[in-house]
Amino acid sequence: MAKSEKKRIGLLTSGGDCAGLNAAIRAVVCRAVNGYGWEVIGIREGTAGLLERPPLVEELGMRVFTGNILRMGGTILGTVNKGNPFAYPMPDGEVKDRSDEVIEGYHELKLDALIAIGGDGSMKILSRLAQKGDIPFIGIPKTIDNDVAFTEFSVGFNTAVSTAVEALDRLQPTAASHHRVMILEVMGRDAGHIALNAAIAGGANVCLIPEIPYDIQKVADAILNLRKKGRVHALMVCAEAVKTVDGEAVWESHVDGEMRYGGIGHILGEQLHKLTGAETRVTVLGHVARGGIPVAMDRMLASAFGVHAVDLVAQGRRDRMLAWQHRDVVDVPLEEVITRYRAVEVSGTLVATARGLGICLGD
Repeated sequence: MAKSEKKRIGLLTSGGDCAGLNAAIRAVVCRAVNGYGWEVIGIREGTAGLLERPPLVEELGMRVFTGNILRMGGTILGTVNKGNPFAYPMPDGEVKDRSDEVIEGYHELKLDALIAIGGDGSMKILSRLAQKGDIPFIGIPKTIDNDVAFTEFSVGFNTAVSTAVEALDRLQPTAASHHRVMILEVMGRDAGHIALNAAIAGGANVCLIPEIPYDIQKVADAILNLRKKGRVHALMVCAEAVKTVDGEAVWESHVDGEMRYGGIGHILGEQLHKLTGAETRVTVLGHVARGGIPVAMDRMLASAFGVHAVDLVAQGRRDRMLAWQHRDVVDVPLEEVITRYRAVEVSGTLVATARGLGICLGD
């Protein structure tokens, strides 16, 4: 496309933060400004920024993008992971459909297209907004959970795994020193990708994920067998969405009143102490996995997605999401993405690898 055909595109981040978001923002701006001579309007605080009047925005030019932004965690635009505009909670407790206000905010900015960086929940909401408001929309997948369909990796996942592996590297010496079972609880809303990858790379002895039902006695037996072989300590990883032996999810109430997964590690620690007599300690990694400097893979992935998102806009494409498949960037229909979910493949390579390494998966 010739630079004379100038466009004005909106860019926002939505959902939970993760490492690599700023790399994606940088890539979109670099490609749009340098490659096409376009304007990029950064929308602050996700869709919440489009509810404000005037909308919360700033023009994103190359002057803003020093080399440091590539290394920064989080997002310079801010983000929200609650406040669905189709069912927006009001101060009086009422739930209101404010989707028209978001759409009006978009059109008030006189934008030609919208690029959004978000997870599976954000993609569903943004796709619905785009359809209702006739908004040319391109999605970039990001989530530490790596559960967005059709893409092998989402932005943020590799950094989260690296952080979990580092935690295991630090827990192993203290586990060995005190003859303990160290349990690391990691995020994973409904999928065990972080837990499984970290367990393999971090040398864990046990890994529990929501996709594989477990028997607590088999986990205990695995730890006891290690002891019989002369191993006086063990490392265990569990995803926060793993259920109790009774099949119940474990939730924690937070100060804002929201209920979120958390606490299964402590429950497992108590049960394993009773069954094995081992001294157990639990570390909940939590939001530590979301933050920090993005690893090289996340920077590369975010950059490739950002460049190709702008190219899709230039081609007049819409309602597409970028995906990483077979070491290449492709684009897939959003309508298919939002109806599917990417869980750990129980019959897949990584589960087979874990079993081959002797990692107990609880079944």
